[in-house]
Amino acid sequence: MYYPEPIAKLIDSFSRLPGIGPKTATRLAFHVLRMSEEDVVEFAKALVSVKRNLHYCSICCNITDVDPCRICQDKSRDPSVICVVQEATDLVAMERTKEYDGQYHVLQGAISPMDGIGPDDIRIAELLKRLTDDRVKELILATNPNIEGEATAMYLSRLVKPFGIKVTRIAHGLPVGGDLEYADEVTLSKALEGRREI
Repeated sequence: MYYPEPIAKLIDSFSRLPGIGPKTATRLAFHVLRMSEEDVVEFAKALVSVKRNLHYCSICCNITDVDPCRICQDKSRDPSVICVVQEATDLVAMERTKEYDGQYHVLQGAISPMDGIGPDDIRIAELLKRLTDDRVKELILATNPNIEGEATAMYLSRLVKPFGIKVTRIAHGLPVGGDLEYADEVTLSKALEGRREI
């Protein structure tokens, strides 16, 4: 009602993004209005490119612009270990550690009955197909430490047991630089449970 139709449509488009409320959407729309036409065209091209040029890797289900993705093509990576993550952003977080040199599998979600997401709605079938490869010796479950992530990890561990593959779960505990007094009981109990000898 208050804005011309083009800016109102842009505000509406921004407000459909997760975590963007009406005020932020309005601020972003007016920022776009102040941008040069060249920058706006580049921004629009980037949005269209993401939809047209990205797809899922036929092996690990990560988002990619080439198939198989660069990680699956990398012959220096250890094919005997697969780290299972929920989203592509989780894979990037794992890669930033520079501690892991195995393969990945991206589930594209987690089991969440409350949201109507079951095992058939995420990339579990593709993972099971990969486990028929005799080279795979360990599956690292790196799903999020929340109810959905834990449910997914438990489901996968039961499903994978007949394959005779070692199944491990990433440790949970205190963040580096955190204070014990501010940690919740679940985090502290997970930290105690995952303790190791030094």
